[in-house]
Amino acid sequence: MDIARAIALAHWRGAVAVIGGGDTVAALHRAEILETEVTHVSTGGGAALRFIGGEDLPGLSVLTDLTREG
Repeated sequence: MDIARAIALAHWRGAVAVIGGGDTVAALHRAEILETEVTHVSTGGGAALRFIGGEDLPGLSVLTDLTREG
């Protein structure tokens, strides 16, 4: 639960907070964190792992660019 809360806090402080996968979303809910308290929720755990591994994912790149502009 502490990790979910830390992610939400980082988001509110301006970080891009991406979570992915059904189990991760369930953990977020158990920690009483709303999906609006993170930047992006991916339902694809595999895609989230590729992103964390450094692969450029076009859909997330757009979100990152928008966050930097706004």
